[in-house]
Order: sequence, then C-alpha cells, then structure tokens
Amino acid sequence: MSPILRLIRPKQWIKNVFVFLPLFFGGSLLDTQRLLAAFLTFLAFCFAASSIYCFNDLVDVEADRRHPVKCKRPIASGLISKGQAYGLMGLFFVLSMVIVCLISPIVFGRGIGNEAYVVLFYWVLNLAYCAELKNHAIIDVCVVAFGFVLRILAGGMATQTHLSQWIVLMTFLLTLFLSFAKRRDDVLRMQQTGEAPRRNTSRYNLTFINQAITITGSVTLVCYIMYTVSPEVTAHFNTHYLYLTSIFVLVGLLRYVQIAVVDEKSGDPTKVILRDRPTQLIVVGWFLAFLVIIYLN
Repeated sequence: MSPILRLIRPKQWIKNVFVFLPLFFGGSLLDTQRLLAAFLTFLAFCFAASSIYCFNDLVDVEADRRHPVKCKRPIASGLISKGQAYGLMGLFFVLSMVIVCLISPIVFGRGIGNEAYVVLFYWVLNLAYCAELKNHAIIDVCVVAFGFVLRILAGGMATQTHLSQWIVLMTFLLTLFLSFAKRRDDVLRMQQTGEAPRRNTSRYNLTFINQAITITGSVTLVCYIMYTVSPEVTAHFNTHYLYLTSIFVLVGLLRYVQIAVVDEKSGDPTKVILRDRPTQLIVVGWFLAFLVIIYLN
C-alpha cells in the first residue's frame, strides 16, 4: 500500500457513515437531495479525519519509532517526511472545509450551513485530542464518543433533518461502549508486556474496564428500547413494531462483549465490523428489519 494511503487511513473512513443516520432514522433515506448533502458531509469528515491522522502520527513519531509495530508507520519509518506530512494535513483540511462549505449553497441554494462549524470544531477538538486529551483516562474515550455525536449533528444539519434526543444519546453511548472495549485490549497488552501502549493505560484495569463495558452496554440497550417505544417515534413512523429490532441490538452487544472478553480481539472496532461475519450479519439483519418496518409500513 502507498505510504500516503497508510498515513491517511482510508479504511477508517467507514466511521463517518454516522452522518447518514439522521436520514435513516428520519425516514428520508430515499430523498436524493438530502442524500447528496449527507454524502458531501461524509466526504468532508473523511478528509478532516485524514488530516487528523497526519497530525497524530506527527505528534507520536518518536514514540512510534520505539514501538515494534508502529515503527512501520510512514512518518516513523521515514517514508514520508514531517514536511510532507504537514503538507498533506493542510491539504486534506482545506479539502474538507471547501466541501462542507459548499453543501448548503449547492444542494439547497442557501448560505453556508452550521455543519461547516461542526466539522471545524470536530477538527480542532481532535487536534487537542492528539496533542493532549488522549493522555487522560476517561476523558479520552468521551472525546472519541463525542466525535461521533458531532458526525450525526453535522449530518442532521446538512440534510435539514430533525434529530431525536434518543439518536444523540444512543450514538454517544454506543461509541463509548466500543471505546472502552478497545481500551480493554490496551490493558491486556500492558499486562502481557509490562509496557503501557498509551500514557493513560495505567489508569485503567480489567475490573474497571469490564464494569464500564457492562454499564455502557446496558444503558445503550435500554436507551434503544426507550427510543423504539417512545410516543414521538411511534407517531413519526406510524408503527408500534420498532421494538422488535431491539433483538438485533442485544445480540450485537453480546457478540461484541464476546469478542472483547472471550476472544480478546476488540482492539479495533473497524476491523471487527469489516472481518467478523456474525457481527456483519447482525448489523445487516438490524438494518433490513428497521428498513422494512419504517419504509414498507
């Protein structure tokens, strides 16, 4: 793979599909105008994320050179110079802002929308995360989870779709659950090697992580069930059967806990989604069930 592609991590762009959630849950996924706005927002977040990955590797370059695996990253290995990395960081940031600033004028014929400010705030927040915030336990996972909330907020603003408070809460809780599961792998690695993969790993242990996973997973499930049976949602979709999709959410959470606790392979949620067939089937099953209930009702 090209050093540039390894640096900007296009495989991680799958995280930005969260910008489509407002359309999906709002029942407007078939609206081509709003779908275009969501796609442009998706691209803006992809380029913003790539800019942040460049900055992250610049900040961590010395630590990466001492790491047995991360030493192969493009900047740490010398395949890409620091000057080139800063250039790519600036290029992807500019591309991101140009795209997000053109969404409302191109799609809706209006001035620059608030989604541009959300993407800018996301970029600044993640620069702070790379520089310092990731070194503080609990704060680090909360910042990661909040980043996904910003994605759906931008998606809602760009597509002019009303966001239910349940969607915002579920997004934060679910990504917080996944973040704690990812930190669990860091704790295991620290126990095996005696070295902390991150500066804040020593502030976590298995007892705390397991309890955090249990709490966030449980609250996520309860929040989703409350969403499916809330009067606002049942009236909006004109159906009382959304609660049936809770089965897929429960099984999906249990499957991920199994991967984290039994298999001890929850280090990268993106890889789990792309490689674990049961997880893929659960997600597809939930998607199809939800699709049938709200679109074919």
